[in-house]
Amino acid sequence: MPQLLIFDWDGTLCDSLSRIALCLQLSAADVGLPEPSLAAAKNIVGLGLDEVMRELFPGVDSATTASLRAAYSAHFIREDSTPSAFFPGVREHLEKLRQQGFTLAVATGKSRKGLDRVLDAVDMAGFFHSTRCADETASKPDPAMLFSLLDEFAVVPEAALMIGDTSYDMAMARAASVPRLAVSYGAHSRERLLEYQPLACIDEFAAIDALI
Repeated sequence: MPQLLIFDWDGTLCDSLSRIALCLQLSAADVGLPEPSLAAAKNIVGLGLDEVMRELFPGVDSATTASLRAAYSAHFIREDSTPSAFFPGVREHLEKLRQQGFTLAVATGKSRKGLDRVLDAVDMAGFFHSTRCADETASKPDPAMLFSLLDEFAVVPEAALMIGDTSYDMAMARAASVPRLAVSYGAHSRERLLEYQPLACIDEFAAIDALI
């Protein structure tokens, strides 16, 4: 049984993929770049913002990248004034897992400022025992966030579980030798997730209870 449960945020706990994709499209239009397709924008959810910009807009100079970042942040803060909803069952099952004594953590491509803002907005500041963000360590699939959490709680990789919706989550966990659980309702397809040999791939968050 795992001791430490580590969750991705966007696409795993929070139904925010369409909002993120829209903000990426709007920021591209603001600086005169071709708007990425909805599929392309959703595909990179989970990466840090610097990595997102490099993936979607390769070859763009540093000044334009800085403008893109600023435009994206402005659009997201405005669009996120009403927080994106959790997927069905997420809040109640997270509360249940915490009551059962599991250590709960988040490893996300969000910035620290962005994660703290959304945790405050959904009244969950302090709910998780610890969180890590891409701008504090390294973007997924680099395993730095997981190594940092394992060190904080003195937990061996085999006693942790990474739960996520993208191949970036799965690759990060595999690189850290952490068991992984995939969710099929997020950004990446079941077929893509299964390439990383997760323990299972669940279709709804509530199924986590039976597995754990």
